[in-house]
Amino acid sequence: MPKNSKVTQREHSSEHVTESVADLLAHQEPVDYKRSVLNVTGETWDKQKEGDEELDAENRPAWNSKLQYILAQIGYSVGLGNVWRFPYLCQKNGGGAYLVPYLVLLIIIGLPLFFLELAVGQRIRRGSIGVWNYICPRLGGIGYASCLVCFFVGLYYNVIIGWSIFYFFKSFQYPLPWSECPIVKNGSVAVVETECERSSATTYFWYRETLDISNSISESGGLNWKMTLCLLVAWSLVGLAMIKGIQSSGKVMYFSSLFPYLVLVCFLVRGLLLRGAVDGIMHMFTPKLDKMLDPQVWREAATQVFFALGLGFGGVIAFSSYNKQDNNCHFDATLVSFINFFTSVLATLVVFAVLGFKANIMNEKCVVENAEKILGYLNTNVLSHDLIPPHVNFSHLTAKDYNEMYRVIMTVKEGHFKELGLDACLLEDELNKSVQGTGLAFIAFTEAMTHFPASPFWSVMFFLMLINLGLGSMIGTMSGITTPIIDTFKVRKEVFTVGCCIFAFLVGLIFVQRSGNYFVTMFDDYSATLPLTVVVILENIAVAWIYGTKKFMQELTEMLGFRPYQFYYYAWKYVSPICMAVLMTASIIQLGVSPPGYSAWIREEAAEKFLFYPTWAMAILISLIILASLPLPLVFILRQFHLVSDGSNALSVTYKKGRMMKDISNLEDNDETRFILSKVPSETPSPMPTHRSYLGPGSNSPMEMSSAPNGRYGSGYLLASTPESEL
Repeated sequence: MPKNSKVTQREHSSEHVTESVADLLAHQEPVDYKRSVLNVTGETWDKQKEGDEELDAENRPAWNSKLQYILAQIGYSVGLGNVWRFPYLCQKNGGGAYLVPYLVLLIIIGLPLFFLELAVGQRIRRGSIGVWNYICPRLGGIGYASCLVCFFVGLYYNVIIGWSIFYFFKSFQYPLPWSECPIVKNGSVAVVETECERSSATTYFWYRETLDISNSISESGGLNWKMTLCLLVAWSLVGLAMIKGIQSSGKVMYFSSLFPYLVLVCFLVRGLLLRGAVDGIMHMFTPKLDKMLDPQVWREAATQVFFALGLGFGGVIAFSSYNKQDNNCHFDATLVSFINFFTSVLATLVVFAVLGFKANIMNEKCVVENAEKILGYLNTNVLSHDLIPPHVNFSHLTAKDYNEMYRVIMTVKEGHFKELGLDACLLEDELNKSVQGTGLAFIAFTEAMTHFPASPFWSVMFFLMLINLGLGSMIGTMSGITTPIIDTFKVRKEVFTVGCCIFAFLVGLIFVQRSGNYFVTMFDDYSATLPLTVVVILENIAVAWIYGTKKFMQELTEMLGFRPYQFYYYAWKYVSPICMAVLMTASIIQLGVSPPGYSAWIREEAAEKFLFYPTWAMAILISLIILASLPLPLVFILRQFHLVSDGSNALSVTYKKGRMMKDISNLEDNDETRFILSKVPSETPSPMPTHRSYLGPGSNSPMEMSSAPNGRYGSGYLLASTPESEL
């Protein structure tokens, strides 16, 4: 030991020792307890294993820049739902009035829980399995449940990317293939395809040319080879983006996150120049204030907030785990949350500018068709010419003139008006037609684009945007699987990623058979909603009630360099758990009230029809919910009754490089003394241990320190860098 060390000076001094062990250790050379005479566990020192652990801890991949990380989080949270789900909910639930409950719930539920996931991922620097095993081993099933839900969602989400790829390649032709109904030969006569004539060209192309859909989920119909090939391309893209971890996926995010904004802005500018765009936007944002009192509106807003930010999937934790520990994750949470919100508003403006244009086109078509009916009735003397206002010119009939004629005819012919079969042709009726999901992207929006000048260009841009939105979300979803599995089981990144994509493609073949769209609907409706709600509630409870909100706030203060707002304390402790419990209850009630079913496309009727799931499909549906939730009670029972080790009784981490970490050996549960903090707050490696200073020579602590002739100290305070041994 150096002669000028504090310990040596104390040996030759009669002064009372008042310094803490932390101060003493800070001046000593690092000691590896496994190689020391104080190795009380009888554990042999494996130099190779220790070297691997140190290398893994210190060489964990990191983002190349803060911008890359922010773009990755934005790319993950901003997905297809922002484009085709949020505008529909906005229209359905009161227009501009819907933004109020959405924004309120984003602040009191979304932002605090998003911040919580970012913080635990950044502090512990592990995927979801490792994080929740570390915080509360008995709730370690949270991480496994998140992985399962990510797998279920990834299975069908990539199918949607496959559909977008199909439309993308079909867009390189003029006119667009869904702009007109196909002509078929019936003997020597050429006629329009009946199914297309009874629906529309875009609807026919979607259901028949793209999906070649069967009449029900019970009719498999075999594989759709076009969609199978597109699904293979989609999984190949995901695999290539993920194969090198964030080194490859981070670079992809520069394009996949920014390109959709370029397209949305271009569509907004183009849409505002279209006739009728303002009608759509005005209809969209005209507030229906009475809707704000409807509990259903608040439930749907909470669900949208929940899924928009990707809470519970594990992707947020995975991305955050590659950050430096002093990164300001509070700023990140606020920035990403509100970028997500404003992206949804931007997408809503674009959608309803285009749908306003489409509504005007369809309304004019309605006016022309009904004007021809009226002319026919005038020529056959069914209607008198006196009923037509003198200023009406059938050669240039406006919607206003038609509505005036319609009202006069309806008043005069009140008793026989229904027999005439005239439509009101109101623009409001066209705008009120609610369309969401695939119906918006692959039917309504594609139909509107057929009326654009240079329609192939806009179609290519639109579907390339959907591919990038989907790819960004898929990278985050797959990271929710690969990061925790690789961290926990130490498998090779490249091998596991490729194997995962191949396995997912093979399982995903169920979605590219002719009845595959019905399975997509089933998985979308039931595989994630309830399990993820339970997962996020348990995440909140684990941090706020088991670990302790005060302790967690203190850890955040040390990590961030400032104390987060007191708002988060009450949000994590009370507001978020209560709101999430209410949402879960409402979701269960909704499942019970609404019988599980799906919209089937009936070829003979050329129309959609609601059908109930058969018994075998109900069994699959229930199995999805149970399987996704099963790790939660299973892991709890196994660890509660010590059927499997939770890693808390292993003493295996060494004192190295002056950094410290908790690792407990044969300690009683009520022993609060864990480990001594290093002098620099940023060096404390784990957010979890209770901070306790050395209590002095007279302490009753079982962790008493004693001097040795060689200057080493026997201690239960073990030193390391990251909580690997507990994972």
